[in-house]
Amino acid sequence: MAVSKVSLVVVMIIALLHTVVLPSAHAQSTAPAPAPASDGTTMDQGVAYVLMLVALVLTYLIHPLDA
Repeated sequence: MAVSKVSLVVVMIIALLHTVVLPSAHAQSTAPAPAPASDGTTMDQGVAYVLMLVALVLTYLIHPLDA
C-alpha cells in the first residue's frame, strides 16, 4: 500500500510539472504594441481651425462697428 501512495504522489508531481513547464516551452513572444492612432497633431490642428473661425467671426462682427 505504501508503494502505491508514493507512486501516486510521484505521478501527481510529474503531472503538475508537466502542466506548468510544457506550455511555457511553446509560448510565443507577444506582438509589439500598435502605433498610436493620433500623435496630437490632429487635435492641435482642430483647435487651430476653431480659433481661426472665432477670429474670423469676431473680425466680421467688429468691422461693421468701425464704419
